[in-house]
Amino acid sequence: MAAGIAIGLHGGCGTLDPGLLSEAEWEESRAHMAKALRAGWQVLKAGGSALDAVQASVVVMEDSPHFNAGHGAALTENAQHELDASIMDGASLAAGAVCTVRRIRNPVLAARAVLDSGQAVLLSGPAADDFAQSRGLAMVDPAYFTTQRRVDALRSLQARAATGAFVPASEAEKHGTVGAVARDMQGHLAAATSTGGFNNKPSGRVGDSPIIGAGTYAKDGVCAVSCTGQGEIFIRRVAAYDLAARISYAHQTLAAAADALVFDTLASHSIGAGLIALGASGEPVAPYNTLGMYRGWISTDGQLTVATHRALHAMGPA
Repeated sequence: MAAGIAIGLHGGCGTLDPGLLSEAEWEESRAHMAKALRAGWQVLKAGGSALDAVQASVVVMEDSPHFNAGHGAALTENAQHELDASIMDGASLAAGAVCTVRRIRNPVLAARAVLDSGQAVLLSGPAADDFAQSRGLAMVDPAYFTTQRRVDALRSLQARAATGAFVPASEAEKHGTVGAVARDMQGHLAAATSTGGFNNKPSGRVGDSPIIGAGTYAKDGVCAVSCTGQGEIFIRRVAAYDLAARISYAHQTLAAAADALVFDTLASHSIGAGLIALGASGEPVAPYNTLGMYRGWISTDGQLTVATHRALHAMGPA
């Protein structure tokens, strides 16, 4: 067993009420998380970088209809898709991100291409789509991202708004995100995040997922973190960096810092919030303050665990 390698992921907080999906659907979502974890684990096990590992895991989740990223992404108020993603290397603090893109099959790959280019940290809109195409990334018609579940959610939200009925949207209706964090054989950390934003979001809206320090952050020797929840608050709180700062400057443990951030700081805004993080030695934490959070990890002992609600599902060796 390669010493010290670990990977974790989340597929968004505000998970649906258990009764709203069949057990087969919940099982499939857990299987897709396990597949994403194993994709990253294989990179790490072969001696690959944490950066490549988080990218591999997020690609699997972007391709799954169960999560609000890539295929299955949320729709804007104009029934369009505007996707955001970011990735960060904890060794060098290099980062790349894209926002409001519409044609890139896997936005996390575009974020990685931005990082690798060294020309920028964040590219937006049609220019980011064009950049990805120029780098040879797979491009798709925007209809590729659409699923019936997201269409139904948009119609429901807009119908309620039109009647003036005040029925609060569930966290699962509003938003969702995917993200991954990893530690490689060299002890380097990395993080990546990808999202479609929230259903019925204003056209042009950008949340925390592509903002380094808000939704994504990684620094060797400290932590790697990917966040999920109402992005505007995560931006205002610089949430991902705040986690690292609590560890670096306040000398809090990862678990104490993550709990304080989710259950005190972010909860004080009355929002659903969650995160996946790895500490310097690869220990995972995944706190959330909603009904559930898609999450999972392969710890340094090689054991795979996934969950959607409170119960953890031990899947055995990776």
